[in-house]
Amino acid sequence: MSEKEIIHDVENKKYILPLENDLEATVSYTLDGKEMRLVYSEVPHVLRGQGVGKELVEKAFQKLTDEGFEATAICGYIRAIAMRSPKWGEIINV
Repeated sequence: MSEKEIIHDVENKKYILPLENDLEATVSYTLDGKEMRLVYSEVPHVLRGQGVGKELVEKAFQKLTDEGFEATAICGYIRAIAMRSPKWGEIINV
């Protein structure tokens, strides 16, 4: 798991989780006012199946709520993480 903080790349509308060996995982979104639509998550192929995706999505959820955004999960994986979590299921629209 990454000990690094997630970065909000406002210009490119994505959250970036820096990983080992200069790799990164991302959550991309579209924006309508303060409503984010979380449309895509991506983890480097070599790191899939190791919990990086879940960490990425949960850190993105925390960051966007800290920043005052509301969000709707469009991506199936992001929706699944939100629905499985009592905390995020109450906050992220699915």
